[in-house]
Amino acid sequence: MKRLLFLAALVLLPLCALAQPYTADWASLDTRPTPSWWTEARFGIFIHWGVYAVPAFSKVGEYSEWYWNALTNGKPDYVAFHERVFGKNFAYQDFAPLFKAELFDPAQWADVFRRSGAKYIVLTSKHHDGFALWPSAEANTSWGRPWNSVDAGPGRDLLGDLTDAVRQAGLEMGLYFSLYEWYNPLYRADPTLYVEKHYLPQFKDVVTRYKPAVIFADGEWDHEDKLWKSEEVVAWLYNESPVKDRVIVNDRWGKGARHQHGGYYTTEYGSGMPDASHPWEENRGMAYSYGYSRTESRDDYNTAQQLILMLVDIVSRGGNFLLDIGPTADGRIPVIMQERLLQMGTWLDVNGEAIYGTRTWKTPTQWSDGEVVDAERGEYMVRYDILALTVSPPPGRAVKQVFFTRKNDTLYAITPRWPKGGLVLKDVQPTSRTVVHLLGRAEPLTWRREGNSLVIDVPALSPDEVPSQHAHTFRITHVAE
Repeated sequence: MKRLLFLAALVLLPLCALAQPYTADWASLDTRPTPSWWTEARFGIFIHWGVYAVPAFSKVGEYSEWYWNALTNGKPDYVAFHERVFGKNFAYQDFAPLFKAELFDPAQWADVFRRSGAKYIVLTSKHHDGFALWPSAEANTSWGRPWNSVDAGPGRDLLGDLTDAVRQAGLEMGLYFSLYEWYNPLYRADPTLYVEKHYLPQFKDVVTRYKPAVIFADGEWDHEDKLWKSEEVVAWLYNESPVKDRVIVNDRWGKGARHQHGGYYTTEYGSGMPDASHPWEENRGMAYSYGYSRTESRDDYNTAQQLILMLVDIVSRGGNFLLDIGPTADGRIPVIMQERLLQMGTWLDVNGEAIYGTRTWKTPTQWSDGEVVDAERGEYMVRYDILALTVSPPPGRAVKQVFFTRKNDTLYAITPRWPKGGLVLKDVQPTSRTVVHLLGRAEPLTWRREGNSLVIDVPALSPDEVPSQHAHTFRITHVAE
């Protein structure tokens, strides 16, 4: 009998080892492969929603979700607005009963997300103010008052309701989670005790309840990852959590950890990363703020073309694009934000195969030959500002810009403007099996080889015949490496 037990133990030991393959150190955790669903998705939607949606105020160019912090630090614009509208004795916590979400329709939100072409959603489960969008016991205990969306304000599990609707729409659901809380009494008294008594149990609770496919950690910068126990937390996610096989985490796990550790690296209102050597994601709002800000006007919002070109540019360099919306306190997605999302979805309906599941080509972009235009008047075929980059054509006749993505031996060439008269793609090597199509049209296009270039004969189409606005995609099959 003892021999049988010994043999059984020998059999079970490898199984246990396989069940927990990652140790609680970055050297081990960073070896975990990136879940393929995330790199294939390419486009997601960020949602910043909380108590800060009640004042919905920021100085243009700043974040409305930092309203409490701005007040506490005496920023003049915020203090003047707050005292004029709410009064000197109105505390930030008094916004919670006014955050009612009475018009929140998670099915309608999920329908807009599905029609936008996004593949995953990331909601702020709690921001730096600590207000939780699910029935978090830790939130109430630490703050000594109802400080979650079930026990205050909406009286509703906002995170749970949206999670259900998003999954019913066929999309992946993720969450943002702030490690620190600006004015949490326990955090201010003893950060180490805050981690043990508040952060760790609260984090494990939200993950276990809602099983997010994405974890966007934030608010890490005050302390090193050792204080946050980040290696232990990520090891739990990868080895034991209910999402251990599917979850992906970002790189915000401690002071100085960005672009060092994590499943994907993050950039914020930046230019992204130059290549696909490590998975990465650019995140930003449609205007300046993440949370809804009533001070932002129509002119502060990026146009549909600008947002589409951001997506194309990011994907051409191997990144994902997480585009933020800020709902109102009563639970609506502002109409201008819905419009932008649906415009992106219309474009992706035609051109999505050049985005989803694609990889980088040997170069993300090139300037192709085109007609001479008046540079002094800015009449370039393409001229736009995206992210932190000002994109302008080089001198001379090279004025048509092309972005590239690929799937195996199929190359996609995406042009922000209609390539009137033909498209010249340099250093593209067609084969005898190459076929070229304009996505959205059934008829193949004629092409020819000229030296090192592939020249595509672009048909003269009326505006009604052009299959998509804002950017146009040419599919070139069986391209030689």
